[in-house]
Amino acid sequence: MNRRTVIVGLGLAALTVHLFFDLVGDWGRVSGGVSNLGVFVRESLWPPNWSVLKAQSYPVCEARFEFTCSVAWLGVIETLKIAFVATMLGFVVALPISVMAAGNLSPTYLAVPSRILLAGMRSLPSIIWAVLFVIIFSIGTLAGIFAMTFYTVGYLGKLQFESMEGVKNAPLESAKAMGMSRMETAWLVAIPESANQLLSHVLFMFEYNVRHGTVIGLVGAGGVGLYINTYLKLGQYDKVVALLIVVFLVVLVIDFISMALRSAVNEEGDVERPTWSSIFLPASISSVQHPTPMGATQGLPESE
Repeated sequence: MNRRTVIVGLGLAALTVHLFFDLVGDWGRVSGGVSNLGVFVRESLWPPNWSVLKAQSYPVCEARFEFTCSVAWLGVIETLKIAFVATMLGFVVALPISVMAAGNLSPTYLAVPSRILLAGMRSLPSIIWAVLFVIIFSIGTLAGIFAMTFYTVGYLGKLQFESMEGVKNAPLESAKAMGMSRMETAWLVAIPESANQLLSHVLFMFEYNVRHGTVIGLVGAGGVGLYINTYLKLGQYDKVVALLIVVFLVVLVIDFISMALRSAVNEEGDVERPTWSSIFLPASISSVQHPTPMGATQGLPESE
C-alpha cells in the first residue's frame, strides 16, 4: 500500500468522524438509550406473536390447509406476486433503455438522454413512488406494482448498461466486421455476451423488491407491509417481529434459489457449463470467445 493511499484513507476516516460528531450534536440523547431498548424488546417485541401464522377468523377459511388463510401467508404471497410482476415489467422496459444508454452501442445523443431518464427514475426511492401511485390509484396492489416497476427500471437499467459497456471489444468488432447494424450488434452480441450478469441483476432486483415490499406496504401499496403497518398502528409489535422473521426466511430461500440459478450459467470450473453467449451468439463469434477443448487442441501436433 503506497503512501498516497494511506493519506487518502486517513483523510476520509477523519472526515467521517468529524461529520459523525457534527451530525450527532447533543450526546445527552444517547444516555439511557440501551436500557430503553432493552425494556422495549422485553415488554413489546419478544417473544414474537406467532398467531400471524394461524388462519384468520373472518372470512371463514375454506382452504385445505388453514395456514394459507393466515396473515403471514396472504401478505407474503401478495408481496411475492407484486415483486415478480414488477421485476419482469421493469426488466422488459429497462432492457431496451439500457441498450440505448450503453456508450459502446449507441451514439452520444441517444446515450445521454437515456442515462438521464434512468437516473430520474431511480432518484426517487420506491416508497416515494408508492406514495405518488397511491394518490393516483388509491390504496392497493396496483400502486405497489407501479412503484416497484418504476424504481426497478431505473436501478436495473443502470446495472444493465454498465454490464453491456463491460463487454469485450473482440465480439463487438467481429460483429462490425460481419456487417451487423447497431441494433443487431446489441441484440445478437452485447446482450447474450453479458446475459450472465443480466440474469444475476434480475434475480437481485427480485430479492430487493421482496424485501422492499415490507416498506411500500407502509403507505398502503399492498403486500405484507400493509399488515405490518396495521400492527404498528395498533401497537402490536410482537406480531410485527413475527412477520419480519417470516419475511427474512422467505428472502433467505430466494437467495439460495438465485444462487442455484446463477451457478447454472456460471462459466467457471473444470467442467464447462452452458453459457448464455454460447446459446445466443452466432457460432463464428461464440467459438472465438469460448473455444471448446476439441477446438483448442486441433492446432496442436499429434504425439507419436
